Order: sequence, then structure tokens, then C-alpha cells
Amino acid sequence: MRDFPSCFGENGVQVADSTSSGVFRSTAQNLVTCVYSCKLGGKSCLIIITWSKNLVGQCLSVEIDDWMNQCLCKFDIKPWLFAKRKGSKSFEINSIEVDAYWDLSLAKFGSGPEALEGFYLAVVFNGEMVLLLGDMRKEAFKKTNATPGFYNAIFITKKEHIFGKKLYVTKAQFWDNGQNHNLSIECDTVSTDDPSLAIRIDSKTVMQVKHLRWKFRGNQTILIDGLPVEVFWDVHNWLFGPSFGNAVFMFQTCSSAEKLWSGQPFFDSSALLSPSSQNFREFKLQGLGFSLILYAWKNE
Repeated sequence: MRDFPSCFGENGVQVADSTSSGVFRSTAQNLVTCVYSCKLGGKSCLIIITWSKNLVGQCLSVEIDDWMNQCLCKFDIKPWLFAKRKGSKSFEINSIEVDAYWDLSLAKFGSGPEALEGFYLAVVFNGEMVLLLGDMRKEAFKKTNATPGFYNAIFITKKEHIFGKKLYVTKAQFWDNGQNHNLSIECDTVSTDDPSLAIRIDSKTVMQVKHLRWKFRGNQTILIDGLPVEVFWDVHNWLFGPSFGNAVFMFQTCSSAEKLWSGQPFFDSSALLSPSSQNFREFKLQGLGFSLILYAWKNE
């Protein structure tokens, strides 16, 4: 097991200062960002889908960036506004039209910000379906008159904020067309002098770290669906940081994830925070598969 302080350092996981912690925590609890890699006109781009939820309701943000840290287009869909629960929007990128279509009028949501079923979100480029989310695929193709794209968008990263006291739960799908798993992280840092960390997949313990005060950062390989997944963790803020600090966990599907850390004296943790940053692009260009990044915040 190797430490990775250069990646998840004390400053790396501190995403909000004390003056804004209360505001950030309420927002972070209901924020999920999904990043897809795609080809638009032969050029590599990122489609960034952000689901959020606050006291007013749900919001969906769609952003398309190139690999030079330039936002090509961005817009927000606010489903609680009836007029915008179904619609479309057009943009022009590199002199070619990009169309986004959505139908959230029958969407069902769980406790989190993401729509679970009864919806579609489609991105069409030059008449081809680049990205299609949701279970209403037939309705989406009928509405858009698009043809299946030659280059389908690839799901490369999901970043999610989760809250709990000592148990943090979410759902995760690590492979294309793979099983949707229940993922739980259990860590009690209050009622014991020697805290430990346990990670479970579908209620089965797949990883346990004892003496966490000495092993608050590290990585370990586990098996999910019979395939290797590298788990990185940093719980420094839970143990030694301010009460509003968060822990960071990353699940990397590629068996060669070790290459990311070997031979690199420093890796800027901002790569895990901004999908349009230079380090993030270099990180994903290494072909390291899918990454699930969890920011775990304690409910006091």
C-alpha cells in the first residue's frame, strides 16, 4: 500500500474555507457531476452533466468543454419550472450545430439530485446522437431524428458529495452495462480511540483499514465483478482537520492505476475538483478507465 499525499494533501481535499463552510455543505450534499469524453467534429471534448438539488428544487447543468480548458457552451435546465421540463436548445461549435434535447416531465427522483427514470437527455452533433442519458431512448430518437453516433460518449468520471455520521452510502456502476452496486463506507472517528475504515459492496466487506490514524492516506486494490479496482482514500480531515472537513475516496477501474502515481513527484489535487483543468485532462488522457470520486461530509 502506498501513500499519496501529493494527490490528496491537506490542501487538496479542503474545498471550502471556514467562512463558507455552512453554505457549501448544504449544496455539496446534493451535487453529482458526470463527465463524458466524446468526439465533436473529430476533436476531443468533454460533456459535463451536473445534477444538483437545493431547497427550491432540482437543477440540471450541461456544459461542453474542449481539451484546452475552454467552455464551448453551457446551459441550465430547471425542472421545477414547468415550461422547461421538456425542451431543446441549439448551439454552434466549430461552425457545426449542436442540439440538446430533454424531457424531464415524467422524471422520478430519489433522495439524491439525479433523475432515476422516466426521462431523457440527448446531445446531438451534426445529426448524430453523441450522448443519450435516461431510459426513454425511443422517445429521444423520435424527437431528435438523430442517427446513432459513430463515436459514442464514454463515461469517464463521476463525482458525488455524500453525507453521513459514520456510514456513507451510494450506488455505483463501474463498467459499461455492468451491475449497479450498493457501495457503503463506514468509519467511526468519534466513539473510538483507534478508528478503522471499512468499504462494502452489496453488503460484502471488500476492504478494511485498521489503525486509521497511522494510515489516513493510502491505496489498495479490490475486486468488483471479478475485475481489479484501485481504491484511494484520504481521511485526514476527519481525524485531524476542522469539524466541517471532508474525506475523499476515489475508485479507479484500471488495473494500471498505479501508473498514475509512480514517477510523478507531485500531482495537483485540483485535477479531482475541476474537470476542465489541465491536470484532469492529462489524468484522463492516460486511458485509466472510469473514476468514481466521493467527497464524504460528516453530519453533526
